[in-house]
Amino acid sequence: MPVLNGLGLNSTVSTTQTATTGLADNFDTFLTLLTEQLKNQDPLSPLDSTQFVDQLVQFSGVEQQINQNKNLESLITLNASNSATAAVGFIGKEVDVLNTTAPLANGNAQWSYATQSDAASVSILVKDANGKVVFKADGNTATGTHTFNWDGRDNVGTLLADGNYDLEVSALDNDGNLVSTSVTTTRVITGADFSGTEPALLVGNDRISFASILAVRDRTTPAI
Repeated sequence: MPVLNGLGLNSTVSTTQTATTGLADNFDTFLTLLTEQLKNQDPLSPLDSTQFVDQLVQFSGVEQQINQNKNLESLITLNASNSATAAVGFIGKEVDVLNTTAPLANGNAQWSYATQSDAASVSILVKDANGKVVFKADGNTATGTHTFNWDGRDNVGTLLADGNYDLEVSALDNDGNLVSTSVTTTRVITGADFSGTEPALLVGNDRISFASILAVRDRTTPAI
């Protein structure tokens, strides 16, 4: 079942609401003091009206700043709502993710890796959750994207337990220089998580950031 964690987003008391209340209280106090000063001023030495005008201008400036903050909060809320709606729209979709971790399930795990240019050699390492290398192989040296399917067996043929495994790909050119590589996995989004500062997508318990997604399409393979 699709999962929605924390939908509705964390709600906190608006700081601008607090600021508005404080400004109103201060302005009421200012008017009260002004009234008392005017009532009790010396007719032969009246109060300088310039000071009152300056204070009123300051109050006006603060009020404008608070209103700007209110508008900014509204934009942030709207953006968060739009992000949440977009995240929900990913549920059930198949995505290509810039990620080295893929699940091994029923003797099958799959990654894609790409080399930026032709390589003299490509080394593939599969590592378990503890970072231990459990399988080694040579990869395709041609430029472009290649698929790597692993049957879950180590180099002596032992079938390993289901779980998450990492793929590490390193490539060298004819001069022994590193060739740029990248690793991606294809997953099916099962939920969305709104508990953090930014929405994230879920594949089971794994969080997927929007920034790591390279492609989105309708589901064509069983969920993994």
